[in-house]
Amino acid sequence: MSTLGFDFRPAGLVAGVDEVGRGPLVGNVVAAAVILDPARPIVGLTDSKKLSAARRERLYSEIQDRAIAWAIASASPEEIDELNILHASMLAMRRAVLALDPQPEYALIDGNRCPELPCPSEPVIKGDLLVEAISAASILAKVYRDREMQALHQRYPQYGFASHKGYPTQAHFEALRVHGVLPEHRRSFAPVKRVLDAKPIQSTE
Repeated sequence: MSTLGFDFRPAGLVAGVDEVGRGPLVGNVVAAAVILDPARPIVGLTDSKKLSAARRERLYSEIQDRAIAWAIASASPEEIDELNILHASMLAMRRAVLALDPQPEYALIDGNRCPELPCPSEPVIKGDLLVEAISAASILAKVYRDREMQALHQRYPQYGFASHKGYPTQAHFEALRVHGVLPEHRRSFAPVKRVLDAKPIQSTE
């Protein structure tokens, strides 16, 4: 749990880090890291889930234009199956931070734990609401992953990825039942594993 009081401002270059895509049954888990420029503020940064898709798209471009540095990275379904979703999320966040140029002197991580990083870091509960740099990271990661799901929808329109983004909805379960498991599905996730094992699955909706 974070000990920050949130007037806390570490000295030097501070990266905000967040990930999206832990819950879906398909595709990458995506992370982003952002070092904002205090001289070029961005209005409207908040948790990406609280923004419309159109607003996220506008902020996605603005963050990339105004930030000192930003990076997006991912861990694949194969890595998720090998490592588990928590460790794969940590890997994606580590990759995003390591891809920043310049490198941060401190990192604020959304959630209750941090990946292994070469700089000091601090977990921040609800960081995507409390820390603008984490909000920016959440927006980059969300837009990027949604675009990946749109691309997957173009390849496999019968699965409905454009609407449910790979999450475990009834429509996704039905597509799995009718059309089977794709290479992009996370085979260690119980609903997908049940299809592979030819067992019935139940909606969690």
